Amino acid sequence: QVQLVESGGGSVQAGGSLRLACVGSGYSFSTYSMAWFRQLEGNERRGVAAVYSDGTTRYEESVEGRFTISKDNAKNTLYLQMTSLKPEDTAMYYCAADPYGGDDPDEYNYWGQGTQVTVSS
Repeated sequence: QVQLVESGGGSVQAGGSLRLACVGSGYSFSTYSMAWFRQLEGNERRGVAAVYSDGTTRYEESVEGRFTISKDNAKNTLYLQMTSLKPEDTAMYYCAADPYGGDDPDEYNYWGQGTQVTVSS
């Protein structure tokens, strides 16, 4: 049974840093596409960063140069290192996995419960 568990969220001031982690189990961690999405109340769920099945990565334009997505296959863990955080980064962050996932949340079948990130000005 596929499980994804996020951690690392919290409340920080603008300019601060956080590292999110997602521990996966019950699937082929090294071959699935994995991604981070975020959702603010009243808004749609949007992609933040992804590592695809072919090994390529992508970032949403607003986080380019500030966030870094990485994987530790030995620990079955996906990370999102976030630096220079801004109030507009405030959202619930979700980890997702799928054999063929791309950029759209509808393409991912497996989801974590989410971890809250709050950035104050």
